Amino acid sequence: MTAEEVFDNPTGWVAKHIRTYVESGGRKGHDYQGWPTLLLTTRGHRSGLLRRTALIYGRDGDRHLLVASNGGAAEHPGWYRNLSVEPEVGVQVREEEFTARARTASAEEKPGLWEVMVDVFPQYAKYQEKTARDIPVVVLERV
Repeated sequence: MTAEEVFDNPTGWVAKHIRTYVESGGRKGHDYQGWPTLLLTTRGHRSGLLRRTALIYGRDGDRHLLVASNGGAAEHPGWYRNLSVEPEVGVQVREEEFTARARTASAEEKPGLWEVMVDVFPQYAKYQEKTARDIPVVVLERV
């Protein structure tokens, strides 16, 4: 990503979590209420601005996994819509920052990756029950 201004998720508790993560250089904020989190920076699909949010993640080898659950809402979260248009994203995991290419897991690979993520955060299964939308699993691969 570039040295452009980054706009953090405006939701109060998420914004506070991001600030803690960023201000500590990643030394604080990775473990959020017992779950591993990373910071994801996407480019807004309408605004073109850089947008950052904190998300629970899992691992599949060298790849990082995310779930576009949006709490089981009927619509995909904004960050997912953004990376669907511009798949190059910025990632911070603890102190490490890197660029990744994001993609939606294929139908063939999703079941195994979904299980990885439900093991990390069991609430994802309840979110899927709550919505008719097929909740995507996102794979982040370093560039």
